[in-house]
Amino acid sequence: MQSDSPPKERTYDALVSAILTLDLKPGADLDEARLCAEFGLSRTPMREVLRQLAGEGYVVLRQNRGAQVSDMSHASLRAFFIAAPMIYSAILQLAATHRTDVQIAALKSAQETFCSALDTGTAATRALANIQFHRVTGDMADNLYLSPSFNRLLLDHARISMTFYAPGDADQSDNVALARAQHDAIIEAIAERDAAKAGELAIAHWQLSRDEIEKYVMPNALDAPLGMAG
Repeated sequence: MQSDSPPKERTYDALVSAILTLDLKPGADLDEARLCAEFGLSRTPMREVLRQLAGEGYVVLRQNRGAQVSDMSHASLRAFFIAAPMIYSAILQLAATHRTDVQIAALKSAQETFCSALDTGTAATRALANIQFHRVTGDMADNLYLSPSFNRLLLDHARISMTFYAPGDADQSDNVALARAQHDAIIEAIAERDAAKAGELAIAHWQLSRDEIEKYVMPNALDAPLGMAG
């Protein structure tokens, strides 16, 4: 958002960014009074922002205890790894079916931002740019039933991929470069309305990030095969 955006929009955007990039940790309590002072909002509009964030899965509103950043538990991580490849594949197949030329242009623009972030950005800017790329594909898919699940998936994907976009060795750097190339291939498949290819690329793209993310965040006690589509 631009700096002249309404205060509620600026507050919403700032809180979303802080949650996605782990500046606000999973499970953290949100002090309403402090947030009002920080963002210059009164209680009523701040509560409206928090209700919107709760409706989108970013925070949980607790009776008599205020808001809390959505946690990342053993159960939620397990559900994430099981659901992610199926949802990503469905979204990209629908994107290839329904995309418009205007949306293709938006996806290419998001990829330019992503590539720029890979070249010069921080782990946070890289993760946010990646999520924006995938948000555009969700807009293309435009499915009433999948969209809420997809958006919730992107929330946790951003949070747990912060390690992926801060590569610490040559292999990880190679994987980040491959992610860039896969995005280009996804754009091409969607532009050509090749739903089957887009679905295949979704699985390959998921597998790339899954292998790296697992090293850092997978609970040791998970006993089910994770990240398998179909």
